[in-house]
Amino acid sequence: MKVIIIGGGQVGSYIAKLLMENKCEVKVVERREMVLNKLASEFPSEHIVMGNGTDASILEQAGINSADAVVAVTGQDEVNLVASTIAKYEYGISRVIARVNNPKNEWLFDMNMGVDVKVNQANLLARIVVDEIDLTNMFTLMKLNQGKHSIIQVKVAKNSASAGKTIKELSIPAQTILIAIFRNHEVIVPYGDTKILGDDSIMALTDDSGQVELNKLLFK
Repeated sequence: MKVIIIGGGQVGSYIAKLLMENKCEVKVVERREMVLNKLASEFPSEHIVMGNGTDASILEQAGINSADAVVAVTGQDEVNLVASTIAKYEYGISRVIARVNNPKNEWLFDMNMGVDVKVNQANLLARIVVDEIDLTNMFTLMKLNQGKHSIIQVKVAKNSASAGKTIKELSIPAQTILIAIFRNHEVIVPYGDTKILGDDSIMALTDDSGQVELNKLLFK
């Protein structure tokens, strides 16, 4: 997969490292001299493109014509929005991900601006606090339908009230489908009569509210 990352700060450089570890072809676009110097100490020069991520010629230099995804993670929402719009509507990039810095601007980050997936760190942190999502017991495997649904994996707590009950005895959230249960080295296809045990890892398809309810159901 070929990925262009716009913004080489802490977030951009970290994403670049993760993608490169997973054998992706990565180009990082950055215009700030100090940040470029830091990138040069971390990555081979062929992965770094100096310039403005909203400049079409710079994006073409980074290889946007053959890119599979663009990730706009600068510290400026206006840059991330413009870069996303150019990537989607000028170059037809199928996967555009953008960082939201100011939560008040989140409403702008939608398909009309070319954004497939928006990442609002403030909103994520707030939900973790308010919804009591324990990230050590639940993680997202894949986002679907412009981020409205996800395939997640959640671990059942040993002392959960759900442990020992069958699936049909549980109040599974609406818009949620249990896909598989991982128990020791066994993969179990879940049915109504399947019993949930403590320490099971459950894979499910659900929406945002379903993630919260599923976590409460299986971990508490």
